[in-house]
Amino acid sequence: MEWMVWTLPTTVFFSVIAAMLVGMTVWEVVQPTVERKGFLPISTTRGDRLFIGLLSAAYLHLMVVGFTPLSIWWALAGSVLWLLVLIRWG
Repeated sequence: MEWMVWTLPTTVFFSVIAAMLVGMTVWEVVQPTVERKGFLPISTTRGDRLFIGLLSAAYLHLMVVGFTPLSIWWALAGSVLWLLVLIRWG
C-alpha cells in the first residue's frame, strides 16, 4: 500500500472493512437474515446494522482525528467494540 501513502492504521481499518463485507456476504448466503428490532428505533437486518456501524466508525475516526490528541488506534478499538454491540443487540 506504499503507493497510496497509507499509514498502518488506515490500511488496517480498510482491510477490516473489506473482510467484514466478505464475511457478511458469506454469512448472508449461508443463513439468510430476517428483520428484527433491537435497541435501534427501527427494524434492521444484519446488513443494515453493519452499514450503521461502518458509518458510526467513520464518524468516530473523524472526531478522534479532528478533535482529540488520542491515537487513531483508540478510535479503531472503540469502533470495533461499538460494531460488536450494534450487530448483537442493535
